[in-house]
Amino acid sequence: MSGMHFHAEAVMGTVVTFEVLGQAGDATRQLDREAAVGRAVGWFRHLERVCTRFDPASELRQLSAQTGVAVPVSTLLFEAVRFAIGVATETGGAFDPTIGHRNEARGFDREFRHGWKACSNVAVLDDPASFRDVILDPENRTITLGRPLVLDLGAVAKGLAIDLAARELRGQGNFSIDAGGDLYLGGRNAAGRPWSVGIRHPRDPLAVIETMRVSDAAVCTSGDYERRTSASGDGGHHILDPRTGESPAGVVNATVVAPSAMVADALATAAFVLGPVEGLQLLERHGVAGVIFSDTLERFATAGFGDKT
Repeated sequence: MSGMHFHAEAVMGTVVTFEVLGQAGDATRQLDREAAVGRAVGWFRHLERVCTRFDPASELRQLSAQTGVAVPVSTLLFEAVRFAIGVATETGGAFDPTIGHRNEARGFDREFRHGWKACSNVAVLDDPASFRDVILDPENRTITLGRPLVLDLGAVAKGLAIDLAARELRGQGNFSIDAGGDLYLGGRNAAGRPWSVGIRHPRDPLAVIETMRVSDAAVCTSGDYERRTSASGDGGHHILDPRTGESPAGVVNATVVAPSAMVADALATAAFVLGPVEGLQLLERHGVAGVIFSDTLERFATAGFGDKT
């Protein structure tokens, strides 16, 4: 489309693409679009510096290196951890941000873009850490880790970056953000219709299993095909059930449509772990739309899923 601004950036372990639609012939508006995309990219870079568990210099790693101490943290890190702990509490630990050390032990210990390798030296014990070992003090904005553990905000930080980037682009009207398959779609596409989104078929990388129409919402998917490693011992995928220490086997794909990418990302992960029945109940409680495919490719969708597509 004439006047479109497109930008791709390698950040947060993936390639993030920004597409802003506009009219041709307006140089001022084009400069505005470029500046807005620059600010949007800046949020991804900032969240990476704050929340990655791979960079020894990140704020998250600095926090994870301290045990039994009330550590003052930035507003962004505090809110990301508070949100993650809230989801963990509601799901009874099916979602748990304290799984970083167990993911390292399973071989998910490297950020490939920078070559960073996580090395926390935290032992995986028979009684591993859980979200209950994280103590939040909102008044003083401190976080205390009650025992040695590694926080993993992978299912929260990217969604938060998408939300902050979308806030920068909202004034531009029609835009899309694609962060490795996690999306925010603002306004309309070039044809003036809600954006079309396809959910990848879990067993055929060249096919889609479902399509939907989305406007002013985030779409995030958790799938068992995204990252695998033989180092995990059981040949499991990157999603871990913190309650069992193993990769869930009953679900292959969970997709959530929500106003916030942070909410959609975390709930997609939680629903994947909980399975079709409990997963759908979780999504319904939060008033978001979603679809879950079982390991036999049976489809389970929330009652409102059709209303969002």
